[in-house]
Amino acid sequence: MITPAGDNRLRILVLGYLVRGPLGGLAWHHLQYVLGLHRLGHDVYFIEDSGDSPACYDPSRHVTDEDPSYGIRFTAAAFDRLGLGDRWAYFDAHAAQWLGPCAAQAVQLCKTADVILNVSAVNVIRPWMADVPVKALIDTDPAFTQIRHMTDTSAREQATRHTHFFTFGENFGKPGCSLPDDGFPWQPTRQPIVLDAWKVTLGKPDSRFTTVMQWDSYQSRDFDGRHYGMKAESFDAVIGIPRQTDKPLELAIGSANAPRQRLEHHGWHLRDPLQVTKDPWTYQQYIRDSFAEFSVAKHGYVASNSGWFSERSACYLASGRPVIVEDTGFGGWLTPGAGVLSFRDADSALQCIESVIAEYDKHCRVARQVAEECFAAPRVLGSMVEDLISISIKTSSG
Repeated sequence: MITPAGDNRLRILVLGYLVRGPLGGLAWHHLQYVLGLHRLGHDVYFIEDSGDSPACYDPSRHVTDEDPSYGIRFTAAAFDRLGLGDRWAYFDAHAAQWLGPCAAQAVQLCKTADVILNVSAVNVIRPWMADVPVKALIDTDPAFTQIRHMTDTSAREQATRHTHFFTFGENFGKPGCSLPDDGFPWQPTRQPIVLDAWKVTLGKPDSRFTTVMQWDSYQSRDFDGRHYGMKAESFDAVIGIPRQTDKPLELAIGSANAPRQRLEHHGWHLRDPLQVTKDPWTYQQYIRDSFAEFSVAKHGYVASNSGWFSERSACYLASGRPVIVEDTGFGGWLTPGAGVLSFRDADSALQCIESVIAEYDKHCRVARQVAEECFAAPRVLGSMVEDLISISIKTSSG
């Protein structure tokens, strides 16, 4: 049970993916949890674990191995720039050592923490974290997370080491949602955005629709008679869009097997995602230089009517850029129409594009308002912490 002091200040550990995934978009996904909780007055630290298999991506060498050197430098620079320079540590299981400014006290920080937030479930729970009273797993990949828990015994065992469960699949358990039920008590959450970290600038009418995406992040899954695919399976419906509008569309697209020639044939402009995501600040600049976002969602998010909404799209909104995104059923908590527009097919996607072009200033203004109303870190994280405290107290007393 967590028993906060009178000022409700908690020691919170955010477990994330920075050293192993040193890319601008991934970085903001995790950094905003740390910065947002810090701004709320909590004693927050970022802890990352290498895991037991080689997983450190080095974009300068285009390799994934055990060497965390690139990621350590990337993480140090990001935390220093945000004024959080001494609040992180990395456990290198391959070398059996801690790295980073909190290396010497990392184990003690774990043993004295009130709360762990395991963002995207990308860290293992080590023995020195076992006694933390509240360990929350944050699922940002709905459908695929639940399927892993039902088909992979090691993934399920790791999940059972948590005490609380949050998901970006905000429709979980609601009518019309077919997210697999893995038996964990999922509660809805979404990406927190530290709004003052996202500068709002005037949109440039001559700029492009853009997005940053992976063609296929991993293998599609079939489970219980249903198919759950990647973005590759969502793209055929809209691949011809660039030839049907005068406004250029651009993809900063990853994945070695993305059909780049085919995409260019259909009029898509392509960018190297490693240039765009070199660090958190190049990523922000790319969003600010965009006219708006146009993006499909993973087929699995759409097919399950999950209610998922992209952390990347939330960053576009915070920057005052409208987003046109494939409908995953998020209309139950975020009403599309201005700032956020949703589509189910090519015709509705084109209508959204024309709407943004016709009333661009309005959509830009409302985009930031949506970010403030739906994604502001004090609201998202404050609500989460309150829920954790409330549930912990009820569980202990019950």
